[in-house]
Amino acid sequence: MSEVKITLPDGSSRTYPSGVTGMAIAQSISEGLARNALAIEVNGEIRDLSRTITADASIRIFTWNDAGGKYAFWHSSAHLLAEALEALYPGVKFGIGPPIENGFYYDVDLGTQPFGEDDLAKVEAKMIELARKNSVYTRQDVSKKEALEFFGKKGDEYKLELIDGLEDGSITFYHQGGFTDLCRGPHIPNTGFIKAVKLLNVAGAYWRGDEKNKMLTRIYGITFPKQKELEEYLHMLEEAKKRDHRKLGKELELFAFSEKVGMGLPLWLPKGTVVRERLEQFMRKAQIKAGYDPVVSPHIGSKALYVTSGHWDKYGKDSFRPITTPNEGEEFLLKPMNCPHHCEMYKVKPRSYKELPIRFAEFGTVYRYEQSGELHGLTRVRGFTQDDAHIFCRPDQVKEEFIKVIDLVLHAFRSLGFENYTAQLSLRDPADKQKYIGEDELWDRAEREIQEAADERGLKTVAVKGEAAFYGPKLDFMVKDALGRSWQLGTIQVDYQLPQRFELEYIGSDNQKHRPVMIHRAPFGSLERFVAVLIEHCAGNFPLWLTPEQVAVLPISERFNDYAAHVLQELKNRDIRGFLDDRNEKIGRKIRDAEVSKVPFMLIVGEKEASENRVSVRKHGKGDEGSVSLAEFIELASKDFAMPL
Repeated sequence: MSEVKITLPDGSSRTYPSGVTGMAIAQSISEGLARNALAIEVNGEIRDLSRTITADASIRIFTWNDAGGKYAFWHSSAHLLAEALEALYPGVKFGIGPPIENGFYYDVDLGTQPFGEDDLAKVEAKMIELARKNSVYTRQDVSKKEALEFFGKKGDEYKLELIDGLEDGSITFYHQGGFTDLCRGPHIPNTGFIKAVKLLNVAGAYWRGDEKNKMLTRIYGITFPKQKELEEYLHMLEEAKKRDHRKLGKELELFAFSEKVGMGLPLWLPKGTVVRERLEQFMRKAQIKAGYDPVVSPHIGSKALYVTSGHWDKYGKDSFRPITTPNEGEEFLLKPMNCPHHCEMYKVKPRSYKELPIRFAEFGTVYRYEQSGELHGLTRVRGFTQDDAHIFCRPDQVKEEFIKVIDLVLHAFRSLGFENYTAQLSLRDPADKQKYIGEDELWDRAEREIQEAADERGLKTVAVKGEAAFYGPKLDFMVKDALGRSWQLGTIQVDYQLPQRFELEYIGSDNQKHRPVMIHRAPFGSLERFVAVLIEHCAGNFPLWLTPEQVAVLPISERFNDYAAHVLQELKNRDIRGFLDDRNEKIGRKIRDAEVSKVPFMLIVGEKEASENRVSVRKHGKGDEGSVSLAEFIELASKDFAMPL
C-alpha cells in the first residue's frame, strides 16, 4: 500500500496510508483533538474530516477555536436551518446559504406562506430537535444531469439556475437527515455538535443581488457548541446596540444623514467635525515627522485617468456614472481613489534615484456608488475621506519603507486604545489570476517583501488568499474592539503595476531609466469607518485629546455666570475645548445633561469658587473629584488633554 507524507502545522511530518481521512489523522494525534475536530485544511483548502487524502499534503485540524472550524460549523448550521424550514414549510425553495463572519443566513422562497420574526422561535426549536439526531453530513459527487433531475423534480428553480453555471464533474450534494442540498462544503461531522441556536432576524434579499430578480426571504442565525457561548454572544449583541455608532452619533450630535443630500453621504456636525479634524491633525503631525509631503488633488478626474490605472475596468460599474461636458467625448468621474492622481504628480518632472523615496500624503475624499442595501451608517458610505499616501521608492527601499509604515499604523492604534489586532496578509487567489493585473514574478516578490517586513516587526500574521487588491498584495490590520468584534482598518499595499501602467521612471545611479515601486497606505483606512469603529470601541467616551467638548463649566446660579465665563476663557486660552451651560436650570439637571453627553470633566462654580478663583471638579462616570484652583486644573488638564506625539 502506498503512503502519503502529512506535514503538521509545527513543521513535523508523519506518514499514513494513502486514502487516510482527516478524522483518522486527528485520532492519531490525540483523542481530545478527535472529539473536538470540526474540519481539516489540506494544502490551504478546508475540507470535511471524512474526505480522503491521497497525496502528500500540509494539513491543519480545525476546532471551534479556529476560524476554519467556525466556518464549517456555521455552514453546516445553514443546512440545518434549511432542513428545519423544509420540514415546517413544505414546498419552500432555496437560494444560497453561506456562513458569514458571525453565523450564517439562508435566502429562501416561501411562496405564499407568511413568515416573520414571530416564526423564528418555532424554526429554532425544530433545528434543535433535528440537531439532536446526530445526523451525519455526507458528501456525494453527482453528474450535472443527476443534479438537474433532482432539483427539477423538486421544482427548485434557484438551484437549477446555480447548476446551469457549474461544470459537469465539479458538482456535489450534501445530505443530512432527510435533507439534500447543492453544496461544495465543507461541513462538520454531524449535527450533534450544534447545541445552541438563535435565529436573529429576517430581511429581504434579491435573488443573486439583482434588483430585477425576485425578493427572497433572508433568515440570519448563529449557532454554538455550548449554550453558555450563545448567552455570552447575545449579551454582547445587547451591549453592541448601546454602542451602535448610528445611535451614539445622533445622541452626541456628531453626524447626520439627509435624504435630500443623498443616501450614504454623511453630514459632519460641529462636534463630529472636531473629532475628524483632530484625527487629521494627529496624522498630519505624524506624517510630517515621517517625511511625507502633503498634496491635494481634485474631486473629479478624466475617465481616461482611471482607464489607464485599470480602476475603470475593475470598478467602473460600481462607480457613479461618468460626468459628460459640452465637449463631445469628454467624460469625468467622481474620484473613486487617489492613487492615479498621485501618479500624475510624480510625473510632473524627471526624478533621480537620489530623490527617492517620495511620499505624497492626502486626506482625499473619494466617491463610490455602493448599493443602497449595503449602506450602513459611517461604516459603508458613498463619499468618504481616506488618510491616503503613496510612497514611490526604489526596489531596494521597499522593505524599509514598508516597516516604517507599519510603525506609523501601530502608533495610531496605540494612541487610540486599539491594542488587540492581527495583521492579515491579503494575497491573490492563485486559482483566479484573471482578477489581477501584472506578472507572477512581481506578485511573488511583493508578497515575499510584505511577509519579511511583518516578520521583522514581530507581527502576528494570517495569510488569506483572494483578498489582494487587483494591482498588488497588501497587509490589512484586523482590529478587535472592546466587544471582541473584528474590523479591518489600516492597510498597506505593495504595487509594481501602476508604475508600469503610468510609465513612471527615475534615473538610477547607472544613468539608466528604472521603474519605481509604489506603496499605498492608509493607517485609518477611511475617516468615516474609523470614527464609527472608534465610537463603538469606546462607547462614545473618546480619548481626552480627541473629545469634542472636554470640559463643561456649570454655574450653580445666574449670579456666577460671569465667573464661569472667565473660567471658560482661561480654558480656551490653553487650547482646552469646553462650553458654558448658563441655562436657568438646577445644577443637578446640568450635571445629568453633561453626563449624558459624555463630557469628561464638569467644573462647578459657585460663591466659594468665584471668591477664591477655584473650581469644583466632577469626572464623567466617577463623580466628585474635589476642589482645586483654576490654575492647577488648567495645568493638569493641559497635559492630559494634549494630542499624543
